Amino acid sequence: MTHARDNFVAWLRNAHAMEEQAATLLAAQVKRIETYPDLKARLSQHLEETRVHAELLKDLLDKSSGSASPIRTAAARLSAATQGITGMLTHDEVVKDLTSGYAFEHLEIGTYRVLIAAADELGDDEARLVFERILGEEEKMAQWFGDHLDGLTRIFLMRDERDLLAKR
Repeated sequence: MTHARDNFVAWLRNAHAMEEQAATLLAAQVKRIETYPDLKARLSQHLEETRVHAELLKDLLDKSSGSASPIRTAAARLSAATQGITGMLTHDEVVKDLTSGYAFEHLEIGTYRVLIAAADELGDDEARLVFERILGEEEKMAQWFGDHLDGLTRIFLMRDERDLLAKR
């Protein structure tokens, strides 16, 4: 099971970097949103969940003898910061954030399903339970995005049509 354990630790490191990237991106989005209070509130809630996810994964990495990769974490944060900057340059920032958030949640869902299968294969019940908890929260966020894409898009279009602050 050496290869399985090595893969598991590598995937766990990647998941940790992914959560760090998500936290950076969410923090930037929350800071910029001005005219969509429901979106801001839900992203703020998910930002707190995401910070907990990163800590839970770091704890699992420490127990698995695999520390978080500072290079991967820094690269993920840089990538998120770049995405935040490019969003500021578009006229439809909030719509771009919605669609990318929806897609990112599904990436996370896939990642945690893989980690659950690997933890199960390795008999690591503690890790499996952590991943199942995180998966549930990511699924709820993806569902929220799915439930609100239509309405928030229509609000954006209405605000843009009336020359109100629409982009964020």
